Amino acid sequence: MLVLLAGIFVVHIATVIMLFVSTIANVWMVGSSNVGTISTGLWLLCNKTCTQLPVSSRDEASLKAVQAFMILSIIFSVVALILFIIQLFTLEKGKRFYMTGAVMLVCWMCILIAVSIYTARLTGTVAYSTNPHHGYCFILAWICFCFSLIIGILYLVLRKK
Repeated sequence: MLVLLAGIFVVHIATVIMLFVSTIANVWMVGSSNVGTISTGLWLLCNKTCTQLPVSSRDEASLKAVQAFMILSIIFSVVALILFIIQLFTLEKGKRFYMTGAVMLVCWMCILIAVSIYTARLTGTVAYSTNPHHGYCFILAWICFCFSLIIGILYLVLRKK
């Protein structure tokens, strides 16, 4: 049981770190240009230097929503981690980690909304580039989506022994 708890804890910490990286780094979309590689994230457009991300007025609300939901997912994931640690030491034997699982599933929902909006509205829009493709931050966000779902379900079914 201790090994299972330690494994879930390690995967949860890895998910938090990957969420931070995918939100902060500017490699959601990557494209080529005559100057070199261009990458865009949720915040900046980077070539050799980084500048403000040029967004059309019709896509601005979508980008703000993706930014907000990614930040919310980080917050909920950290809150779930803190709740897990608190419940680990205060929860009675035989009880389940319902609160931690519920908060982690809210984190999962926030990631789902953010990445879905990005996929639907902002994919393939790298300014001044040709041959755009997804970067590692986009892939990390989808990995975090899977991990947070698995962790949330495990917390719901896990009993403290």
